[in-house]
Amino acid sequence: MASVLYAWGRWAVRRRGRVIGLWLLLLATIGALGTTLAGPTSTEFTVPGIESQQAQELLERKLPESVEGSARLVMAAPAGQRLDTPAARAAVGESLHRAAGIPGVVHVADPFESHSVSPDLRIAFADVQFDRPAHDVPQSAKDALTDATAPLREAGLQAEFGGSVMEPAFEVGGPAEVIGVLVAFAVLAVALGSLVAAGLPLLTALVGVGIGVLGAQLLANVVEMTGTATVLALMIGLAVGIDYALFIIARHREQLAEPGSEIEESAARATATAGSAVVFAGATVIIALAALAVTGIPFLTVMGLAAAATVLLAVLVAVTLVPALLGLLGERLRPRPRAKAAAKAVAKPARSWSAAWARAVTRKPLLVLLVGVVGLLALALPARDLRLGLPGNASQPAASTQHKSYDLLSEGFGPGFNATLVAVVDATGIPADRRESALTELHATLSADPGVAAVGRPMANADGSTVAVPVVPRTGPDDRATSDLVDRLRAHKADVTASGGTLYIAGATAAAIDVSGKLADALPLFVGLIVVLALALLTVAFRSVLVPLKAVLGFLLSVAAALGVTVWVFQDGHLNGLLDIPSAAPVTSFLPVLLIGVLFGLAMDYEVFLVSRMREHHQHTGDAAGAVAHGVARSGRVVTAAALIMVAVFGGFVFNHDPIIKSIGFALAVGVFIDAFVVRMTLVPAAMALLGARAWRLPRWLDRITPDVDLEGAGLPAAEVRPAAKVAERV
Repeated sequence: MASVLYAWGRWAVRRRGRVIGLWLLLLATIGALGTTLAGPTSTEFTVPGIESQQAQELLERKLPESVEGSARLVMAAPAGQRLDTPAARAAVGESLHRAAGIPGVVHVADPFESHSVSPDLRIAFADVQFDRPAHDVPQSAKDALTDATAPLREAGLQAEFGGSVMEPAFEVGGPAEVIGVLVAFAVLAVALGSLVAAGLPLLTALVGVGIGVLGAQLLANVVEMTGTATVLALMIGLAVGIDYALFIIARHREQLAEPGSEIEESAARATATAGSAVVFAGATVIIALAALAVTGIPFLTVMGLAAAATVLLAVLVAVTLVPALLGLLGERLRPRPRAKAAAKAVAKPARSWSAAWARAVTRKPLLVLLVGVVGLLALALPARDLRLGLPGNASQPAASTQHKSYDLLSEGFGPGFNATLVAVVDATGIPADRRESALTELHATLSADPGVAAVGRPMANADGSTVAVPVVPRTGPDDRATSDLVDRLRAHKADVTASGGTLYIAGATAAAIDVSGKLADALPLFVGLIVVLALALLTVAFRSVLVPLKAVLGFLLSVAAALGVTVWVFQDGHLNGLLDIPSAAPVTSFLPVLLIGVLFGLAMDYEVFLVSRMREHHQHTGDAAGAVAHGVARSGRVVTAAALIMVAVFGGFVFNHDPIIKSIGFALAVGVFIDAFVVRMTLVPAAMALLGARAWRLPRWLDRITPDVDLEGAGLPAAEVRPAAKVAERV
């Protein structure tokens, strides 16, 4: 691999004009198409085969009006007042009249006629039904619906919105994300000691991310894609794009600090050595993200593939565009000792802080391992109570209309009103003269459950073959008792089946429960696949058995600790004020799978860059103890910078208003921090010190069948060194 990348890097330097021009042309083309022909994104997380989805498909075929887009207008009078006063009723009537005139609206329910007014007459709601699915309702109709509530507000009434039509759109690029990028630039400037060098990784990362994200938006025309997929692609692509460029640029500047080094030769060698690690590490991220397809969940598969494609672009940019730019900038990237402390650290790694850290953690390695492992297990403890779900309006920002509507409905109609279930009956097999009595029996059975607060009026299609019955629980959508209620209601299937029909329990709450269950079932298989993959890849990379085992155990500790901290914050409700989390809720159902896939790839990044330097030194000297100190001393600075950049980029998304993006950003930021600084920079050197020379042993039979990828560039030709006088002359 190193030899191929060496030739590739030299070619890119020599043809830098063409390489840079091709990347810019690709960015301009995809950018123009992606912005002008961007496809629609969805906020729905559907899974084929689950019961709630089967019910949804049945309703779409037989009772389509029940699944079209709708907005729920929630009205409230000030404390101590009522909605049945003449002035309030006039304002309600005028607003509903305006809403009914909006193009696409087919029905507006009057709360006083549909009995959707709270017992104290202070809170009411009106459902506004559209003639198309929620994702097809134009923004102009949503704006008009908001404007229609002007009479309510003028009368001193509160008006808020919920419902599928008024789902908030994903938004990125806010101040927090920008601050994260600025922090990354500051870290780069300190790590590389040059503003020009610091700007280079950001520039190349933006090229790769721009092509990846805009390309994903273009593909949304032919593939159903959630808004989360494009945000995840942006988040992952930006972080790895900066890091991969950093690794190559840092190696290039390290080589340029040596007397007699030549620009083209150094760029080619940096592409061969650091670039080999980039390709290998990038491949692990790509495979891990693509492996999300084994869950059998389409939206998660698309999410993983979109992010994997962006990572692939980051790798291609790193081994083509980066060396081309290294050749273009030439001597401007050469460290100048009089102005660069970083160059001194590179030139004399034994005196650096990373070397001091290596000596500290390897002085008493067993104690370091015990303290580190116990500490990570303590952080992982809250994960024992992990509950999965999908965020609803309660998880939206407290100032949002969706959150306010949720609170008003809970106040006026009880906490279970926001968790309304739908009992869907396929009555095709029930004789026509038995359908009414069967539905009456079902209504009585549903009402008798102690967890049910109310059972609404059935809605049937023209021939009565499909019926939807609203069921209001006594508890909220995130309450464990609501999950238990869904299980109990589904246990009544046999009663309906005996009469010839089929019963489904559906609705948004049931769908969230089903999706979470499906993901929980897929998690063991996915973890097993990732572990086997890690063992295989690292065995090939390091030609060792113990190094991969140690790396996998460290990865599992990182995942467990990150999940534990995420549960402690989002599910248990700690630090809610600091992180602007509106309410405690179950962890997003697909977050553990994403965390495992992404963190696996990033953990292997740091493992490869750190341990490959150890192996390189051990191959040259045979000194196992010295190899540990050398590897940390040489790679500690750049791995630390790379991890801080990851944490800054992911951390910027913690302050995104969307609850899904917020939790993903938090989990990844915490996971990267733990894995980089606790596991890779602390536990790995300690473990390698304990293992000694045994760490690099590989059974003969395994050695014969394991390919040699040469990450360290041992097979490269001897470096071409220019006379020092010519170097000085060029500088």
